[in-house]
Amino acid sequence: MRVLLTVTRFKTVFIPFAFVGMALLHLPLWLNRKISFYKLLGAGGQAQPDVPADYRHWGLLVCFENDQQLTRFATRSFVSAWFRFFGAEQLNVVLEPISAHGLWDGRQPFIYKKQTGSYNGQVGVLTRATIRGNKMKAFRADIKKASAAMRESPGFVLAAGLGENPFFRQATFSIWENAALMKDYAYRHVDHAAVIKRTREDGWYTEELFARFKIIAIEGSLNGTTYSNQ
Repeated sequence: MRVLLTVTRFKTVFIPFAFVGMALLHLPLWLNRKISFYKLLGAGGQAQPDVPADYRHWGLLVCFENDQQLTRFATRSFVSAWFRFFGAEQLNVVLEPISAHGLWDGRQPFIYKKQTGSYNGQVGVLTRATIRGNKMKAFRADIKKASAAMRESPGFVLAAGLGENPFFRQATFSIWENAALMKDYAYRHVDHAAVIKRTREDGWYTEELFARFKIIAIEGSLNGTTYSNQ
């Protein structure tokens, strides 16, 4: 499987077209039978996970069976052309699932093969949850501390905060230099470890998903920083 994650900053004058796209683009995505799963997503300010919604930043996540299908979509589809035309800045990340557990809208979208041998390259991490309304205040407070700590952690490359709505259906995508450094932050850093513990003990989520990926390709820029592994 291949997964394409696109984060685009629209030119301010084109913000109305971003909203139009969130409705209009569902049809060609739904009609594309090569796509096994997709999500059109909003983003936080500067596309960060701990900042309120920003109407300039938008995201797209699309799953395909192979590289050929993904490349054709990225280069020839109306959907990709829409994001390119209206965007002032864009980051594209091609991913291969390594592991995944949990559900997204009642299904597991990321098909992965059992890993043989070791992988020491960059890893992407996607955490996604539907948050209970009465837990939103606690979630907001803790995500700020955890996100600030994440950006200062060894091995951190970038992060993007995305969501299906600006309040209850949230996701964070991050890239790390390797899995070991990612795990050091996730399980040993006091702020993030505390968030994990509280989500379990207090039942913050009605649905959640955690997935890890190999970074197959990354190209473009986010918040003025250019990324490329080509």
